[in-house]
Amino acid sequence: QVQLVESGGDLVQPGGSLRLSCAASGFRFSDYAMTWYRQAPGKERELVATIGGRTDYADSVKGRFTISRDNAKNSVYLQMNSLKPEDTAVYYCNCRSIRLGNLWGQGTQVTVSS
Repeated sequence: QVQLVESGGDLVQPGGSLRLSCAASGFRFSDYAMTWYRQAPGKERELVATIGGRTDYADSVKGRFTISRDNAKNSVYLQMNSLKPEDTAVYYCNCRSIRLGNLWGQGTQVTVSS
Protein backbone atom coordinates (compact mmCIF):
# COMPACT_ATOMS: atom_id res chain seq x y z
CA GLN A 1 0.00 0.00 0.00
CA VAL A 2 1.35 3.39 -1.00
CA GLN A 3 1.25 5.69 2.01
CA LEU A 4 2.96 8.35 4.10
CA VAL A 5 2.65 8.39 7.88
CA GLU A 6 3.79 11.40 9.90
CA SER A 7 4.67 11.41 13.59
CA GLY A 8 6.41 13.56 16.18
CA GLY A 9 4.01 16.46 16.58
CA ASP A 10 3.53 17.78 20.10
CA LEU A 11 2.94 20.81 22.30
CA VAL A 12 6.19 22.70 22.83
CA GLN A 13 7.14 26.03 24.39
CA PRO A 14 8.46 28.91 22.29
CA GLY A 15 12.17 28.45 21.66
CA GLY A 16 11.87 24.68 21.90
CA SER A 17 12.61 21.95 19.38
CA LEU A 18 10.79 19.08 17.73
CA ARG A 19 11.68 16.45 15.19
CA LEU A 20 8.99 15.27 12.82
CA SER A 21 9.21 11.98 10.97
CA CYS A 22 7.47 10.69 7.87
CA ALA A 23 7.58 6.99 7.06
CA ALA A 24 6.94 6.03 3.44
CA SER A 25 5.84 2.68 2.13
CA GLY A 26 4.67 1.06 -1.08
CA PHE A 27 7.00 2.86 -3.48
CA ARG A 28 10.70 3.28 -4.28
CA PHE A 29 11.30 6.07 -1.80
CA SER A 30 14.83 6.97 -2.90
CA ASP A 31 13.60 7.90 -6.39
CA TYR A 32 11.42 10.79 -5.25
CA ALA A 33 11.74 14.25 -3.83
CA MET A 34 9.91 14.70 -0.54
CA THR A 35 8.32 17.82 0.86
CA TRP A 36 6.97 19.05 4.18
CA TYR A 37 3.96 21.38 4.15
CA ARG A 38 2.01 22.95 6.98
CA GLN A 39 -1.43 24.40 7.42
CA ALA A 40 -2.36 26.75 10.22
CA PRO A 41 -6.01 27.34 11.22
CA GLY A 42 -7.72 29.61 8.72
CA LYS A 43 -4.72 29.68 6.40
CA GLU A 44 -3.73 27.97 3.19
CA ARG A 45 -1.35 25.04 3.18
CA GLU A 46 2.21 26.25 2.60
CA LEU A 47 5.48 24.61 1.62
CA VAL A 48 7.97 24.37 4.47
CA ALA A 49 10.91 22.41 3.07
CA THR A 50 11.73 20.03 0.27
CA ILE A 51 14.54 17.55 -0.36
CA GLY A 52 15.46 15.99 -3.66
CA GLY A 53 18.52 16.84 -5.68
CA ARG A 54 18.88 19.77 -3.31
CA THR A 55 17.07 21.19 -0.31
CA ASP A 56 14.90 24.30 -0.23
CA TYR A 57 13.14 26.08 2.60
CA ALA A 58 10.46 28.66 3.07
CA ASP A 59 11.97 31.99 4.08
CA SER A 60 10.08 31.85 7.37
CA VAL A 61 11.93 28.72 8.52
CA LYS A 62 15.41 29.19 7.02
CA GLY A 63 18.10 28.81 9.66
CA ARG A 64 15.69 27.17 12.11
CA PHE A 65 14.40 24.04 10.33
CA THR A 66 16.39 21.25 8.68
CA ILE A 67 14.98 18.63 6.33
CA SER A 68 16.77 15.31 5.94
CA ARG A 69 16.09 11.80 4.70
CA ASP A 70 17.23 8.26 5.34
CA ASN A 71 16.60 6.19 2.22
CA ALA A 72 17.49 2.97 4.04
CA LYS A 73 14.60 3.64 6.42
CA ASN A 74 12.25 5.10 3.79
CA SER A 75 11.88 8.16 5.97
CA VAL A 76 12.11 11.92 5.78
CA TYR A 77 12.55 14.17 8.80
CA LEU A 78 12.04 17.78 9.77
CA GLN A 79 14.17 19.06 12.64
CA MET A 80 12.56 22.22 13.98
CA ASN A 81 14.51 24.49 16.33
CA SER A 82 13.78 27.88 17.86
CA LEU A 83 10.09 27.27 17.44
CA LYS A 84 7.72 30.23 17.41
CA PRO A 85 3.98 30.44 18.05
CA GLU A 86 3.50 31.16 14.35
CA ASP A 87 4.91 27.70 13.59
CA THR A 88 1.75 26.20 15.06
CA ALA A 89 0.10 24.13 12.35
CA VAL A 90 -0.66 20.66 11.11
CA TYR A 91 2.44 19.43 9.30
CA TYR A 92 2.07 17.17 6.28
CA CYS A 93 4.47 15.00 4.36
CA ASN A 94 4.09 15.01 0.57
CA CYS A 95 5.38 13.23 -2.49
CA ARG A 96 4.25 14.45 -5.89
CA SER A 97 5.01 12.72 -9.17
CA ILE A 98 3.39 11.65 -12.40
CA ARG A 99 3.58 8.03 -11.32
CA LEU A 100 2.30 8.44 -7.73
CA GLY A 101 0.09 11.45 -8.17
CA ASN A 102 -0.13 13.83 -5.22
CA LEU A 103 0.47 11.70 -2.14
CA TRP A 104 -0.23 13.11 1.34
CA GLY A 105 0.07 11.80 4.86
CA GLN A 106 -2.57 12.34 7.52
CA GLY A 107 -0.66 15.15 9.20
CA THR A 108 0.77 15.71 12.67
CA GLN A 109 -0.15 18.62 14.96
CA VAL A 110 2.55 20.99 16.17
CA THR A 111 1.51 23.54 18.78
CA VAL A 112 3.95 26.17 20.03
CA SER A 113 2.63 27.84 23.14
CA SER A 114 3.66 28.77 26.65
